[in-house]
Amino acid sequence: MNNSLEIAQNKTFIQEESFIQKILKNRVLTLGLIIVLVSIFSSISWPTIFPVYGNISVLLLGISTDAILAVGMMILLISGWFDLSVGSVVGATGAIAANLMVLGHVNFLIAIAVGLTAAIFMGLINGFLIARVGINPMIQGLAMMGIGRGMALMFVNTGLVTFPDAFTAIGQSVFLGLKTPVWYMIITIALFSILVQKTVFFRRYYYIGGNEIAAALSGIDVKRMKLLGFVLSATLAGIAGIIMTSRMGAANNTAGMGSELRVITACILGGASMKGGKGTVIGALLGTIFMGLIGNVMIIARVGVYWQQIVLGIILILAVSLDSLVKNKNA
Repeated sequence: MNNSLEIAQNKTFIQEESFIQKILKNRVLTLGLIIVLVSIFSSISWPTIFPVYGNISVLLLGISTDAILAVGMMILLISGWFDLSVGSVVGATGAIAANLMVLGHVNFLIAIAVGLTAAIFMGLINGFLIARVGINPMIQGLAMMGIGRGMALMFVNTGLVTFPDAFTAIGQSVFLGLKTPVWYMIITIALFSILVQKTVFFRRYYYIGGNEIAAALSGIDVKRMKLLGFVLSATLAGIAGIIMTSRMGAANNTAGMGSELRVITACILGGASMKGGKGTVIGALLGTIFMGLIGNVMIIARVGVYWQQIVLGIILILAVSLDSLVKNKNA
């Protein structure tokens, strides 16, 4: 009788443990629930500040460029890689376009095209050196981070302002009550969510992240896919740089600084793994929303800027630890 009761209790424990593991595995669902709970708590704590239209629109506007960056980063993480230079590509792209418009008096469309070309070229360099030459992604990312930041400093020095109205309209116009960067974010998320889920090309990144050697043996050109992944990441970073520069109405050499850590954290929170094979674009969006939400709440609560950076680091450590914990339980 006692043995039967003990066996039943053990089965119940195993079932409960399995349920908890399932919740932890479904990072999108878990993160969505956390976002809802934090939003409810914030609405109750600051009813006249947090849930109002003005604050929500500012929150969405603030995460718009990071969300675009997170799409490219999520695809790389699915593949088992990452790009530490995206923040510098943001700064360099905006700096080049701003320099051509303000100091070179070049048409804004040409300036944008040149800036985006520079971003694509930086992605090509990253992809070629990592995929073809075999340089470690972290080392190459750090190197390109320095190059991109140096380019931003060279082209704008302390800053440039007074852009053509047609250029500032890109990031400052309002459509259906929302600033255009929010719509760019929505379009990017929707487009790549469909592409990653439905197209053979993007599904290959899951196979590569799951087992790169097996993917190569099955006929997938891993080196080519790797190169294109870094080009895509840099291209989206370039687009984010143009949008950010237009939205701010200014270009400075610190634009995009620190965004690489934010988007990597957001992607891991949203279900990506540093070892690859996992992740969704919607998860990247939810991770970005969570990061923006925490930042917004800390500003409302008047938390110091230095504490915000500390909290960001803690969240990154917790996200990676959670990923490792789930992996160990599955082993």
